[in-house]
Amino acid sequence: MNLDAARAQMISQQLRTWEISDQRVLDVMAEIPRENFVPEALKSLAYADISIPLGDGHQMLQPKIQGRILQAVAPGSDDSVLEIGTGWGYLTACLARLAGSVVSVDIDPECTRRAAARLAELKIDNVRLETADAMCAEFERSFNVIVVGGALPVYDRLFEKLLGPDGRLFVVVGSGPAREAWLVTRGTGEGCAREVLFETDIAPLENAPQPDAFVF
Repeated sequence: MNLDAARAQMISQQLRTWEISDQRVLDVMAEIPRENFVPEALKSLAYADISIPLGDGHQMLQPKIQGRILQAVAPGSDDSVLEIGTGWGYLTACLARLAGSVVSVDIDPECTRRAAARLAELKIDNVRLETADAMCAEFERSFNVIVVGGALPVYDRLFEKLLGPDGRLFVVVGSGPAREAWLVTRGTGEGCAREVLFETDIAPLENAPQPDAFVF
């Protein structure tokens, strides 16, 4: 498998055709070796247009979804980022290259361990990894950018409240298979605007609120 060719194909045939035109996003996804963040047996699929199983129910999102996330939240070099759902750390690495600092939280300590090793290999040192349930964790600061890597079947303003002025939040909302990817933006006041970016179906965030069961 020629991984360099697969990476170039990912950029031209997946990202660009899915309206990802931000050159910073294209460059960082061309730079970070995606194959380092998947199980050894699945390296040949690292750049395929699929979600890749990481074990224990975790998945790496499709490249085009990750590209749209990065483009939507547009991390700048001075921005602080909160990522919910580290996985094995690929999107974490991309965020870290684009932003000033990243706090990444995962409920699974094995994911935290694997991500730490892979980020260290790439000498990425502006990430703080934490193992916690983000639905009940306490954060002592606000963030310019927040990325929620699992769906919220019922929208919860928990993460929205952590946005600083002009902050951007990416979150997927609703029940499958047609969930909505939202970009939530805060102005200089307390209010937030919500924009539907596209439809997708990603696994729910563990312990996220569920809709009330329908009773006949």
